[in-house]
Amino acid sequence: MSDRPAKLTARRLVGDLATLDQALYETVTVTRTPTLDTALRRLSAAADHSKLSFSVAAALALRGGRARRAAVLGVAAIGVASASANLLGKQLVRRSRPHRSEDSPYPGRHVPMPHSASFPSGHTASAVAFAAAVGPTLPVSAVPLGVLACAVGYSRVHTGVHYPGDVVAGAVLGTGAAALVLALAARVGD
Repeated sequence: MSDRPAKLTARRLVGDLATLDQALYETVTVTRTPTLDTALRRLSAAADHSKLSFSVAAALALRGGRARRAAVLGVAAIGVASASANLLGKQLVRRSRPHRSEDSPYPGRHVPMPHSASFPSGHTASAVAFAAAVGPTLPVSAVPLGVLACAVGYSRVHTGVHYPGDVVAGAVLGTGAAALVLALAARVGD
């Protein structure tokens, strides 16, 4: 039996997803949102090098107890997600960044274009990893950190440095990184 039809179907599916990804990106870039532009540009910059998550982790660590444990797990998850995204994902896929000069009529919303590959979004991977690792240990933080992680992911598309698919992949990677850290912590704790 030939697997040619399956390969053809997979190729078409990838093509359709790429078309959808580009269309979603273009929809965001041509939508005029001057009030959001400034806020999302600042959020995206605040998430550089996980500064935002590390700040939250420091505040949690100062509280001690479960909050400190949550901070440690969150920082560990950032480490796994960041290494996975930047050392593996970006090196394996090598997707080009969006062409903002061609696509975006609102250059005031842009942040500096990173020099690394676009896929996956490292900012999103780290923000989601932090939220997903902290949330189970400190449930009161789950929703606010989840919303913040989603906002960081969206900000990367809004500011023109990622396609939506990059952000989705980063979120999946971040969730996996958090799950790994939580599973290892549970094994060590048993």
